[in-house]
Amino acid sequence: MAVQKVLLIEDDLNIVELVKLYLRKDGYKVIATREEKEALRLARENRPDIIVLDLQLLGIDSLELCRTLKDESDISVVILTTNTLEEEHIKALELGVDDYITKPFSPRELTARIRVILRRRATSSTESGQSQIHRNKLTVDFLKMEVSIDGTPISLTQIEFKILGILIKEPAVVFSRTQLTERAVGFNNESLDRSIDAHISNLRHKLESVAGHHNYIKTVYGHGYKFADS
Repeated sequence: MAVQKVLLIEDDLNIVELVKLYLRKDGYKVIATREEKEALRLARENRPDIIVLDLQLLGIDSLELCRTLKDESDISVVILTTNTLEEEHIKALELGVDDYITKPFSPRELTARIRVILRRRATSSTESGQSQIHRNKLTVDFLKMEVSIDGTPISLTQIEFKILGILIKEPAVVFSRTQLTERAVGFNNESLDRSIDAHISNLRHKLESVAGHHNYIKTVYGHGYKFADS
């Protein structure tokens, strides 16, 4: 199996060395930089499996950098931040990041989250007993990890694809935020549980941008979400 690569975009050298130490012990190759242009070059040349990005990089609009990276490839992104404001986290989640960790953080936790995200990415295409599901002009192809509505492709993040797959496979089931987080991310904590709404909102926007007013995800107030099968 090829060594998995992590691109770390961080300007605190102490954090860089600590994260490198833990990730390398876990078998990852780590490429690190603090420069925006260098980050884009390294991402394009090395095609990392996942990117870890500090949102408070000096002199860099990190959200814009994140947007550029996500626009160029369907890559997994974890953000690091010292800001505990929910609004900033939601902005990042709306760009399609897979997870975020608030500083100070445990490098062991970061390594574990990276491992879960990459494992989920590797196995998500084979989880379903059906290779494709078609409902109301919506097609989810689990082998190719593709989504389309009436033939029009829709680009989703890994978590958005996972959430849609969970809902469409069991359309009669109402899933709570906690259940969706645990199934889509592989673990759960309070901050991730709250962020599932941002992923749902982003997923709805992408689906409705093609389907018009048809809503494929129904909110069951006080309980959670389910697939709208009609």
